[in-house]
Amino acid sequence: MKTDYSDKLFAKAKDLFPGGVNSPVRAFKGVGGTPRFIAKGRGSRMWDVDGNAYLDYVGSWGPLILGHCHSDVMQAVQDALKEGSSFGAPSPREIRLGELVRQRMPWLERMRFCSSGTEATTAAIRLARGFTGRDDLLKFDGCYHGAGDPLLVKAGSGVETLGLPDSPGVPADLAKHTLTLPWNDLAAVERLFEKTGKTIAAVITEPVVGNMGVLVPKPGFLEGLARICKAHGALFIVDEVMTGFRLAMGGACGLYGLRPDLVTFGKVIGGGLPVGAFGGRADVMEKIAPAGPVYQAGTLSGNPLAMAAGTATLSELSEATYRKLEQLSADLAAGLAEAAAAAGAAVQVNRVGSMLTVFFSGEPVFDAASARKCDAKRFGRFFHAMLERGVYLPPSQFEAAFVSAAHSPEDIRTTIAAAREAFQEAVRGA
Repeated sequence: MKTDYSDKLFAKAKDLFPGGVNSPVRAFKGVGGTPRFIAKGRGSRMWDVDGNAYLDYVGSWGPLILGHCHSDVMQAVQDALKEGSSFGAPSPREIRLGELVRQRMPWLERMRFCSSGTEATTAAIRLARGFTGRDDLLKFDGCYHGAGDPLLVKAGSGVETLGLPDSPGVPADLAKHTLTLPWNDLAAVERLFEKTGKTIAAVITEPVVGNMGVLVPKPGFLEGLARICKAHGALFIVDEVMTGFRLAMGGACGLYGLRPDLVTFGKVIGGGLPVGAFGGRADVMEKIAPAGPVYQAGTLSGNPLAMAAGTATLSELSEATYRKLEQLSADLAAGLAEAAAAAGAAVQVNRVGSMLTVFFSGEPVFDAASARKCDAKRFGRFFHAMLERGVYLPPSQFEAAFVSAAHSPEDIRTTIAAAREAFQEAVRGA
């Protein structure tokens, strides 16, 4: 596989951007080698600048649930662009997308659009603190909620991939208000609230962790968090930036029957364009300016192009779409597990809906500590063996792969066939 042009572009990029990239995981630090510079995508595939084709299981890190360049989404964006790219004023497109979101989560009483998942989570935390009058936040080790200062404490995603400590640049006086516990350990949460519950403004969690690789909640864990928060007057924030409308029509909240005080969105509701949102209880959301005193604003919030892409995407998603995604993803997970076993590779294939991760571990992976025991070097060999066979996986042991509605059963069979050889290479390289 030729990479000459990608190599040249990466050399140029390193003179312009820190590490040669504009988001850390793209640099392939977790797997080694040169990142591929992508020229275009169509359906389930991407092509790099050297002309190599890949079956894509990154999907722009989740939002491309319909695949690359879906015709309805592209048409909606083009139609919106003809009317103007940005107004800095309200537009009907905000209402259309907002109504679609509420149709899928009827309990969502008020919401606000913004421009990224990070913006959504940081605003939700500020709102929780403003509403409760408390300062402390509980998050979980390995959960990534964006690159906001209060959240870069025991974060996953790129922080975990690069092996970085809690980020320099976050003041200790701020970091001390971010409390952390192991994910999936409800007893630890109960003990913490018994000790210091009156200082905790909110608990924030990914309902299905995607930024430590896919981790599945234990039965009762999410429901227990909601119960504990309610008992102690803290807000329960569910971060659905990755899972929202990816896992089901009603997102992970619908899948697990959750009714959090606040929920954050991104990814799928933008259909591939930059967008975020947060919302929930009316009495909480009415504290946001201009209705209330907690300030949040953004010049590009409710951008008409992003609203158009999100509306087209959600309009296309039906129960039939999710049934298709479930079948494709289940077939892929089973095929990967079988291929690994045949090669003698000890792996755990964690999956919820169309999100999955192959962990190189002989033991169950259910929290940050068990994820960190995985063999990241062996994963790196597997990643490159798959890449050479035309399958583009997330370049990190600690990220989720995504199946799109554009993938076909033949794509899944092709991927499994590639994995049979790739697992063998990963094992031989040990």
